[in-house]
Amino acid sequence: MQDDLEGSGPTDAVSGADAASGVVSDAVAEEGGFASPRIEGLAALELTPRRVEVRRLAQAMRDIIESLVSTTADTGELAAAADDLERLASALGRLPSGQTYEGFAEAAIAGTLPDGPERWAFFDHSPFIGLANPMSPPMTLSYDGDRVVCEVTFGSAYEGPPGCVHGGYVAAAFDELLGAAQSLSGTQGMTAHLGVDYRRPTPLHTPLRMEGWLHRREGRKIWARATITADGELRAEAEGLFIAFDPGRFQELLEERSR
Repeated sequence: MQDDLEGSGPTDAVSGADAASGVVSDAVAEEGGFASPRIEGLAALELTPRRVEVRRLAQAMRDIIESLVSTTADTGELAAAADDLERLASALGRLPSGQTYEGFAEAAIAGTLPDGPERWAFFDHSPFIGLANPMSPPMTLSYDGDRVVCEVTFGSAYEGPPGCVHGGYVAAAFDELLGAAQSLSGTQGMTAHLGVDYRRPTPLHTPLRMEGWLHRREGRKIWARATITADGELRAEAEGLFIAFDPGRFQELLEERSR
């Protein structure tokens, strides 16, 4: 770990009870603590009929992916399944397409769009916490005192070493969690450095607990740390350096994407 990251634990806190209700306590506000846009945003989204069906479709696709990468079916069974999926892909391809949400799915830089719950709709499409994205495990984020906690189980599609999560996915999951933790500083930032120490293999099909916390901030630099455990044993730990950004630049990127 970098020498300048050594020292005491988190410096800002969010009350778990208040965070769950979407309210930051007065004591926390006085101390400079903030809520994570990722957690608050997802909790604020209305479960409209359309959102329910999009999430249900994404879960069905996750189930398909899990079955596909772990199946022992014979050639005939695979051919029949492929025919069915090709018909479904063709049917989905004929549906209207286009961007269905405003914003961007990189949650570490959230919080710069107009007010209202739907400003957070892009979280539903995140590749790691998005319930409407079939590529998402998904990761479930919540508060535990002054920490951001993640519960996640990686399926067969994320395999690296036999029976274990690919190290790249472990690192990406850390990036997502650390991004949520650094947002407790009250500022959105982009990842400038991510360091991961792999202690033991991280198992597939096993409930994992990840914890992230804000370490410190100096000007535009924001540091956060995190761990991942399985069956009570440390599997990996990480540190991230984030740089606070100019919201105007990201508004430009959004406009460019729209064009």
